[in-house]
Amino acid sequence: MTADDDIAARLQLINTEGIGPVGFKRLLARFGSAEEALRETAAKKKVPSRQWAEEELERVRSFGAVVLSSADPRYPQKLSELDDAPPLLYVKGNIALLNHRPAVAVVGTRNATIIGRKLTSKISFELTENDVLIVSGMARGIDAAAHKGAMYAKERRGPTIAVLGTGIDRIYPPENEELYHQIGEQGLLVSEYPMGTNAQSGNFPRRNRIVAALSEAVLVAEATGKSGSLITARMAADRNRLIFAIPGSPGEARSEGPNSLLRRGALWAENAADILNVLNSKIRPEPLRPTDGGECDLFTKTLDNLQKTADIPPVKNCDKNSILAYLSAEGTDTDEIIRSSGLDAPSVAMLLIELEMEDKIIRLPGNKIALTGKNMKVRR
Repeated sequence: MTADDDIAARLQLINTEGIGPVGFKRLLARFGSAEEALRETAAKKKVPSRQWAEEELERVRSFGAVVLSSADPRYPQKLSELDDAPPLLYVKGNIALLNHRPAVAVVGTRNATIIGRKLTSKISFELTENDVLIVSGMARGIDAAAHKGAMYAKERRGPTIAVLGTGIDRIYPPENEELYHQIGEQGLLVSEYPMGTNAQSGNFPRRNRIVAALSEAVLVAEATGKSGSLITARMAADRNRLIFAIPGSPGEARSEGPNSLLRRGALWAENAADILNVLNSKIRPEPLRPTDGGECDLFTKTLDNLQKTADIPPVKNCDKNSILAYLSAEGTDTDEIIRSSGLDAPSVAMLLIELEMEDKIIRLPGNKIALTGKNMKVRR
């Protein structure tokens, strides 16, 4: 069997309905190869055709990307340690960056302040100048600021990794098109999703585990108390990674996430030196203390589900008022609320209806939702 045959078989298996990363790993361990696992699976499930898999590989090549299996020596060791490690990675750019050490993930709110973006860029620039690789998710706000700061370093040739929540050939958000191309040229684009996969709300919390696993540490910049950035921090803490947080004003909603992490033992980070000093130290800080269970955890089960883009379950203790943190007086696009909250579209729609009935929000033209005047105090 050629390498392409093996990749094609793995493509078929992981894209079979009902088989996710965990199930894939179990099948591979049981049958010894993806080809053998397919023979067993085909009798019980509808398996994508070999023609589709071969055409997918051709699309990848035509795009200038590569598909790495977990058997490839270039596949990152840190990622392979996950129980739900992606069986395949689509990558475009400098593949060697996958195993670069040290690496720091930088995460935070999409609705970041100017000060937050500037500080994030500065820290990312200085870390990159000191050969620390920046990993983030290419979202608007903090993610974009981190990538830009990293690429401005080393005489504007600094590398960075962007882990996408879409297919590697899809640019999201659209305003990051220039950033996307620049990362592909001097850094690395990474995705676990097939070519052509568009942005879907469930994909973004899923990709957080890759961001966390590729890094030795996670830096949380601005983030609300319900932010998906805290999911990344929790995943990283579970893997014994270092957690840093940029402190913020107690009265600012976007400081709730970092300040909460600091109370639980996260490491204080006002500048790159704070992070470098710890990374270069031989003394390992105490691990992050677990939460008391009262926080809204959107990642409560594995990725093995029949619907692979909707496997982050609605969480009962995420009440409707948590949605207010993602809104402003100017209006927030409904799709952005879905992505930021990590909830599925039906759940968000129901919560918005309840908030509208309570006169806490108003609907604006262009599918936007805005806070009413009396609720401005919760603005992110």
